This record gives sequence, structure tokens and C-alpha cells, in this order.
Amino acid sequence: MPEHRSASFVASERDRTCPFDPSPDLRRMHDEDDLPRLRVTHPLRGEIDAVVITGYSDVRAAFANEHLVTGDGIDPSLPRTLFNHPGFLPAYSGPEHTRLRRMLTSSFTVRRVERLRPAIETIVSEHLDAMAEQGPVVDLVEAFALPVPSLVICELLDVPYGIRTMIQRCSQVIMDGTADTGQLIAASDELNAAMADIVARNRAVPGNGVLGEVVRQHSAELTDDELIGFGTTLLVGGHETTATQLALSVLALLRHPDQLATLRDDPEAAGTAVEELLRHLAIPAPLLRTAVADIDVNGHRIAEGEHVLLSPLTANRDPELVPERPDDLDLRRRPVAQLSFGFGAHQCLGQQLARLELKVALPALLRRFPTLQLAVPEADLRFREGSTVYGVEALPVTW
Repeated sequence: MPEHRSASFVASERDRTCPFDPSPDLRRMHDEDDLPRLRVTHPLRGEIDAVVITGYSDVRAAFANEHLVTGDGIDPSLPRTLFNHPGFLPAYSGPEHTRLRRMLTSSFTVRRVERLRPAIETIVSEHLDAMAEQGPVVDLVEAFALPVPSLVICELLDVPYGIRTMIQRCSQVIMDGTADTGQLIAASDELNAAMADIVARNRAVPGNGVLGEVVRQHSAELTDDELIGFGTTLLVGGHETTATQLALSVLALLRHPDQLATLRDDPEAAGTAVEELLRHLAIPAPLLRTAVADIDVNGHRIAEGEHVLLSPLTANRDPELVPERPDDLDLRRRPVAQLSFGFGAHQCLGQQLARLELKVALPALLRRFPTLQLAVPEADLRFREGSTVYGVEALPVTW
């Protein structure tokens, strides 16, 4: 493996012959008895040495280890970006993380998220209508995969739809594992400025969105900076991962017409199909973790101060988790405890919202356009390989 690859890329590198499978280097690391230690680049920390953890049990144990943290509060020695901002949940660990997270948890239960179903169905339907008018050739990323979750998260946070384009642009910079520090700071500043106005509005008159509810219940417990961090975290995390998952799921299904037909034709298939697509694609590269004490991960020694990268991509393909055909996409596979949303204290807060959006959007798209197919050769597609969230940059389709 060449030196000086970005930390995000190392943990989610794909096979150049298949955009969904782990790279040969990741597979080799998975098969080794010892945990490899590599030199990688990080957008804020520069060149660092990192331990790479790839096996299912090891990744799960690392996610759950309280001494392996994504942050221990805001670091004044690092630039102020989304990842180092008050209210950004992964920047905290222990009691402070618990204090902040509990203020948001009630807004993301299955029951609360289900209330958004009518709004999601309307947003999906409107964008499918727009696709039909624009077609028969569209970029699915631009026409569907990006705007749908963007509008859903704006609905959830009671954010003006008019700033959606800015949210998308800044989010893509922030989640780009190859962006430099200056780009990260500029994008974070622009997003924070917009969120500061929204926080001020909710401080004055709490709205019906998540931030309004947090203000009503916990106003005295939070600073404005923490509320801004809450909002920008949810804006970026709430649409970027779902958007890339939507587009990449469609590409995977187009590669497997029999699986596509399962989701398109069986109204009962959406739940298991979405879980399998999440397992199979494993698009997020979890944030870099640091050991704050000497720890043991299933017999592997990691010293205090060492940095750690986790790979849900290889963990989700581990025969320990999926004994039969782990590399195959099988939408009727019984759901397993996949790690695409992480595990433990920092497990993705918005995972139920992402699931609902996928369960609504994917079947609706395939039924509206039953002859959907790529409009360009697959070899012409470009992928966001350096991003914190792996995906396809554009997906031209026709029907």
C-alpha cells in the first residue's frame, strides 16, 4: 500500500474492479493476525501513524471501548471546524458526550421519525415528477439522491429550504477527506453563520423542529455555540450519508437486476433490502479514534496515544458476521448486526431517519421508472474515494 493516503480512504478503499468491494489491501489486512500500523494523512493532524482494525469482532469491540475516543472535548490547538466545534457530538466522550446526546435522542426514536413519513413521501413524489419532466436522461445524484435527504433534514430541523444548496456545497467540502484545512475552515464558517441565524430565531421563538424542541426542554443547559454545533452536525450528517447511500444503492441494484426486481416488485421487501444494502455498501468511514489509555481489543494491544481507524466495510463482509456468501448482495438475506452505523456510545443518532428515507425512496424510484438503467458506461463513473463518505459523484440514468 502506498504511503501517505488519507485516513478516510485507507479505511474504506475499494477494489478497482468493483466499486462496492474492499480493496485487495484491505482484504490482506483483514486476513493478517496482527493489526497493521500505517502512515496516513489527516486533514487537521497532518501525517500520523494509525492502527487499522478490519475484523468484525475487533471493529465492534473498538467501537464499544470507552478509552478509544473520537474526541475529548474541543481542542484549542486545532482549527475551529465542524469536527472541532462545541456541540459536535463525536468531539466528546464520557459524561459530557452523554449530557449532550441525551438532549437529542428523543427526536430520533423510531416513533418520532415515523411522523416524517408523509413529508418524505411528498418530497420523493415531487422529485420523481420532476425527473419525469426533465428526462429521459438525468443525473440521479443531482435530481434525486441529494435533494431528497437535504429537504428532509431541513424539514426535521425547521431550516429554510432556500439554504439547501449552500448546505450541500459546504457539506461536500467538510466530508471530503482530501480537503485542506483552509477549505474545511471556510466551509464550516459559512455553515455556522447560517446556523447562528437559525439558533437565534429558535432562542427567540422556539420552532417545531429539533432545535426548537431542544431549546424548549434544555435552553438553560446549552450555549448558543453548542446549539450551532448540534444544528450543523445534523445538517451535514443527516443528508450527506443518506444521499450517497441512495445513489450507490441504485448503482448496486442496476448491477444486479434480479435484486432490483425483488425490491421493485415486492412491497414487503424494503426493510430487509435496506439492511442488506447498508451492510453491503458500508459507505461511511468512521472518524479517527485515539486511545486515551493502554487498551486491549480482543487480544490486540493498543498503546495510549495511538490513533485508530475502523473499517465497517471489511467488518460487514466478515464470514463471522455473514457465514454464507458475504460478498454477495442478497436483498432477502436475514438482517445481521452490521456496523455501517457504528456501535456503542457514538452509534449514528439519525440511523432510523436514514432507514426510513431509504425504505421510502428506493422502491418509489424503481416503481416509477421500471426500466431504469445507466445512461453512460459504468467505466465512465467517478467515485468519491477520498471522502469521509464513499459514493459516486454523478449517476447519469435513463429509462
